[in-house]
Amino acid sequence: MSRLDWYTARSAGVLAYVLLTSGVLLGTLLSGRARLRRWPAFAITDVHRFLTLLVGVFVSIHVLAVLLDGYVHFSLAQALVPGLSTYRPLWVSLGIVGVYLLLAVAITNALKKRIGFARWRRAHYLTFAIWAAVTVHGLGAGTDAGTPWLRVLYVGAIASVLAAVVWRVGRVRLPAGAYAAPSAAALVFGFALVVGLGELPAGIGTTPAASAAAAPTTLPASLSASFSGSVDQRAAGGGELISVTGSGSGDRTIALRLDFLTPDGNSITDTALQIRDVASGQVCTGTVDSIDRSGFAGSCSFPGDGARSVSGDWQIAGSSVSGSVRLSG
Repeated sequence: MSRLDWYTARSAGVLAYVLLTSGVLLGTLLSGRARLRRWPAFAITDVHRFLTLLVGVFVSIHVLAVLLDGYVHFSLAQALVPGLSTYRPLWVSLGIVGVYLLLAVAITNALKKRIGFARWRRAHYLTFAIWAAVTVHGLGAGTDAGTPWLRVLYVGAIASVLAAVVWRVGRVRLPAGAYAAPSAAALVFGFALVVGLGELPAGIGTTPAASAAAAPTTLPASLSASFSGSVDQRAAGGGELISVTGSGSGDRTIALRLDFLTPDGNSITDTALQIRDVASGQVCTGTVDSIDRSGFAGSCSFPGDGARSVSGDWQIAGSSVSGSVRLSG
């Protein structure tokens, strides 16, 4: 598969989170009997239901794209059973649990008339647990969680939901005008949570056996690994996009992705190289300088670290590829 799979997984996950946060905010406003001047209550309710439907759609796209992607290599069992993933298992498990809870809430919506309003409303409080689990999942497992724009999004989401909860509770227990301090505290707490979780090591929450398998988590100065994977070709930009993806082990466990665009099947106009060090969760990104039927050479760098030279040899048979890759400082 091409890089489109991984980009789709990431963007669908972010969109699902934004929609879920919007749904939580609208649901909290509805439960507090909030009124908008130009929006009748039934319109807000309809928007809330539509947001819930969209959350399910984009969560499904997120999970499907992760399964199709050849970079991290999630199996069906790892995507469905908490604790089986070797990639940031605690954070991935929280996402899986959140999906199951979301499904449970959807079932109660379908059975609302049978179970009664009181039981339905109590079950609906699970939405806050879902939102919390998904928030931590995104911060811990998301490859973009450390980027400034996504941190701002998380801070805004956490502060907004906490402020909405304060408002909802305050309609009964707080005097008028007493929301400024709790709202400011919600903003500060959201910022601290995003920064704190963003700095936690990628392997936190693993079992002792998994931790031993993943160690060490420092970035490698050099590595050598054999790999196997697949080759995918598709039309793109007036030419062909050829993607090589695979995983392997040796000095370290790695995941490899190499993409190059060729307009005529002979010359190459654009390349991209990614090597993920599974133990640390860091990705060495760069470009390919030369490529032929026997192998490739290029360079890449880890975030905030120096450049590495990369060379590899491979044997390609149809849509399958196997070989070895070397990375040196």
